[in-house]
Amino acid sequence: MYATSSTNTTAGAPHFPDSFLWGVATASHQVEGGNANNDIWFLENLHDTFFHEPSLDAIDHYHRFAEDIDLIASLGLNTYRFSLEWSRIEPVEGHFSLAAIAHYRRMLESCKSHNLTTVVTLHHFTSPLWLLRQGGWESSNTPALFARYCTFVMEQLGDLIDWACTLNEPNLPWLLAEMGLVEKSPDQRKHNPAFVEAARQFDLLPTQIAPFQFTATREGFDIKVEAHRKARQAIKAVCPDTPVGWTLANSDIQAAEGGEERARHMRAEVNERFLEVSRDDDFVGIQTYGRHLMGAEGPAIVPEGASTTATGEEIYPEGLEATIRQAAEIARVPVLVTENGLATDDDAQRVDYIRRALLGVRRCLNDGIDVRGWICWSAFDNFEWIFGYGPRYGVISVDRSTFERSVNPSGYLIGQISRTNGGALTESA
Repeated sequence: MYATSSTNTTAGAPHFPDSFLWGVATASHQVEGGNANNDIWFLENLHDTFFHEPSLDAIDHYHRFAEDIDLIASLGLNTYRFSLEWSRIEPVEGHFSLAAIAHYRRMLESCKSHNLTTVVTLHHFTSPLWLLRQGGWESSNTPALFARYCTFVMEQLGDLIDWACTLNEPNLPWLLAEMGLVEKSPDQRKHNPAFVEAARQFDLLPTQIAPFQFTATREGFDIKVEAHRKARQAIKAVCPDTPVGWTLANSDIQAAEGGEERARHMRAEVNERFLEVSRDDDFVGIQTYGRHLMGAEGPAIVPEGASTTATGEEIYPEGLEATIRQAAEIARVPVLVTENGLATDDDAQRVDYIRRALLGVRRCLNDGIDVRGWICWSAFDNFEWIFGYGPRYGVISVDRSTFERSVNPSGYLIGQISRTNGGALTESA
């Protein structure tokens, strides 16, 4: 299962480890469509929602998975990371859907028929609506409920799951909180119209509304850590040889002038304490898109002369190398890059971004860091949470009116790199 840290050389250019994972990723709610029984669908469709638009049909991956997996494999990739939708599998607390399990078994079997390694995320941001009603990710009951779900999934599907990721980006709310985008205290939710409306519908207080993505409290940290640990135990009890970890939204956090203390605090709060939890795992998933520059008063502006997308977002693929090195130093377990990519309407920018990011991965490997694979976010243009369908991360484009898929040059590039195991990656390109 695990790769070695040795590399081969061809014409002087180091290749990646022989069993290196090259893949693309999706998440159930972002691609499946019709996930009407989870907390995010509920929040999207509130009158006072902070989501740009509802997910609705997404890209209809739920019905089109076979052709989508065939397309992914045809590029020459060897790995597909996707998530299971808890709200489909356990639509009512304590009652599991065999039809949903059969669907995900067909997906996994399709991957296996195409010789794709399966990296499966048990929880990618969305939770059953019944969990939100019970206090969500600040309830002391949630870790045991999540572990029970993981046990059921592994009993039903574990024979087809190669790598198991428990929670996706449990640290993201703290990154958003440091940027002033998420409330750090339950009391602050009283001033969030969406949380007020949700609480009114549930006959709860706004302080009791705690969805996974928007919970950056002390209680939220403790619950997520306990849920991860209980899930890992549950997975190992059924499938002891399956590697287990969680995936972290680890940005390269740097200090602008006067921002040294703020950057240090943010690194500790967002990255380091979560990496310390990973020391008991088989691997840590690292998900990096760029860097965050912190000044004395908060986020710093994009430096003059920096490369940016059309929307003004800085393009900084070198951040991935920095976060891999940080993860290896602190977590001291193998690193799997489970997300890395660029939101842009100019695919040439994405091509350049991918090449530069992978050169950083190769430098890490050449320095003896145990990196097991690189998985691009994302396989397809999809629903990007509060931003809706605006950001386009896909190496495969999707027509919003017809659902037609078309491979971008970046998709062909990562396929070529995968087929040559890094041989197509050159310093000069």
